[in-house]
Amino acid sequence: MLDSVYLDPNAVAGPALLEILIVAVIAYFCGCFNGAVIVSKYILRDDVRNHGSGNAGLTNFYRTFGGPLTFAVILCDVLKAVVAVLLGSWLLGTAAGQNGYADSAQISSMWALFGKYWAGLFCLLGHMFPCMFHFKGGKGILSGGTIALMIDWRIALVVWGGFLILAILTRYVSLGSIWAGASFPFISWYCYPDPVIVLLAFLLGCLVVWMHRENIKRLIHGNENKFSLHRKKE
Repeated sequence: MLDSVYLDPNAVAGPALLEILIVAVIAYFCGCFNGAVIVSKYILRDDVRNHGSGNAGLTNFYRTFGGPLTFAVILCDVLKAVVAVLLGSWLLGTAAGQNGYADSAQISSMWALFGKYWAGLFCLLGHMFPCMFHFKGGKGILSGGTIALMIDWRIALVVWGGFLILAILTRYVSLGSIWAGASFPFISWYCYPDPVIVLLAFLLGCLVVWMHRENIKRLIHGNENKFSLHRKKE
């Protein structure tokens, strides 16, 4: 189990601990490259956070601006999550071998899995609270969905499947997003029943749900905005 590895002082001593911190920092700054803010503020010269819900996410960007630049936002938010997760998996998986576990493929794969969740968590934190954009970012659905896909196809199937079904049937993107965040720790527990992984998955899921707290209130009161392919004109 992963917890037995992390409780071993030799597993996190020296370079391994340093690499854990390095992954966290790099993943956070990867997350800070918010596609909606970068495209709207520096290309369109009109910060998306000044429109609609004020959220720096794909849905608000599309509702506000629409157009082909939406694909640039998607590409940015997907790629940063891919880079962060791949880095976390590779660097911490390698770190296990460098700390005396070179002969254990299982231990190395455990560290790699931990690296995916660890990097994913800090990438989402960077996306939601980017230091370069006054800590005002997006809600993490596109990046979070990419992280789920990078971790395990089974997790992605549950997260994305529920999201798409709810979003299509109800036209509430927020409802699908809440499902994605709420289901993530449970499917992670099913696939990887380890306390460390479940804890990280719980933090990731809670971040997504918490960022949708205003949407939850609007859903309860029946005044949540429904998604439309036609963007809103101000």
